[in-house]
Amino acid sequence: MTVRRRLGLILLTVAIMVALGYGFWPRPLWVEAATVARRPLHATVEAEGKTRIIDRYVISAPVAGYLRRIELDVGDDVQKGRPLAMIDPLPSEVLDPRRRAQAEARVAASEASLQAAQQTATAARAEADYAKLEFERLTALCQKRCVVTKDERDRAESRSRQTQAQLRSAQFAVEVARHEVEAAETALHHSAAQPGGAAQETVIVRSPVDGRVLARQRQSEGIVEPGAALLEVGDPRALEVAVDVLSPDAVRIQPGTPVILDRWGGEQPLEGITRSVEPVGFTKLSALGVEEQRVWVIADLRSPAEAWSRLGDGYRVEASFVVWQGERVLQIPASALFRQGEGWAVFVIENGQVRRRAVEIGQRGGLNVEIRSGLNEGERIVTHPDDALQEGAAVRIRVVQ
Repeated sequence: MTVRRRLGLILLTVAIMVALGYGFWPRPLWVEAATVARRPLHATVEAEGKTRIIDRYVISAPVAGYLRRIELDVGDDVQKGRPLAMIDPLPSEVLDPRRRAQAEARVAASEASLQAAQQTATAARAEADYAKLEFERLTALCQKRCVVTKDERDRAESRSRQTQAQLRSAQFAVEVARHEVEAAETALHHSAAQPGGAAQETVIVRSPVDGRVLARQRQSEGIVEPGAALLEVGDPRALEVAVDVLSPDAVRIQPGTPVILDRWGGEQPLEGITRSVEPVGFTKLSALGVEEQRVWVIADLRSPAEAWSRLGDGYRVEASFVVWQGERVLQIPASALFRQGEGWAVFVIENGQVRRRAVEIGQRGGLNVEIRSGLNEGERIVTHPDDALQEGAAVRIRVVQ
């Protein structure tokens, strides 16, 4: 019994020690892994942008007048030279009793001035006729070698010329007075209350290009001033993409940089090319309220027009500017990197254990990053390493990318 009891205690002790050892023995950690491989890599600058028509034409009123109702709607097609708006002369003013009395008084005053000018012209004509006869008489006497001197004849000639000039001046004064009478009568008889015919002159505003109506600032009829905006027209088939990017990213973009336009509503991304990078930046508040310096980058569409025929002015797109690209680039997921001092490092899986290794990175392209040194093609690394992962830890691979 004693031997059996001792043997049982020994076995129980061994079992407890084995259980404790098994419980405290370090277990392998489950990790996600990726294989270091050579694949094409594109370094891009991504930002939101919008489409806009290259040439927009704001149609404005060339003169002051009375605008007729505009029947065109936004989206209607227009052809070059087609009438867009019609402007009639401004209607006459309505005369109240006081102003009508003033107008009648002006007519009476102008008629009196006309009569006075006519009387003055009659007197000037009589004086001119007398001076002419006197000059002719003295001329005849001088030719017969009478007592009339040449000096007296010259004075008579001068007097005749003066009276003729005064006659012409009086006749002009009569014409002026007659026109003043007509102007006063026109102001009296042509008021908005008087029935009138159709306008004698109408200004027709025509479309400068083939395209569509983009905006309509004025529709109803009414009085317009010179330069008042009426419509905006443009050709929606001539689109460009305007993207505002951060100024540090704009430095990396240059004319000719390829652009990929995604999430515009179509099934396939669109291709484009950078036309210009504006040399002037502007300040914009981000969604977090932080001031950012941004720059407008303008790109042209290169995809066939049939692929983006449903795009219009002011549509949202997501632009990816390809600032660098390589065909066989050694790369890993960017999620595998973590900081080590001033550089970067990754966990490499070797014989079921992880080893920390410093790496030198290059270009970043979306979710992947270029490896310039520190890794070899075909090695496996841990993606998304957490704080529990330490040097030499045993691991098991759950997913391989």
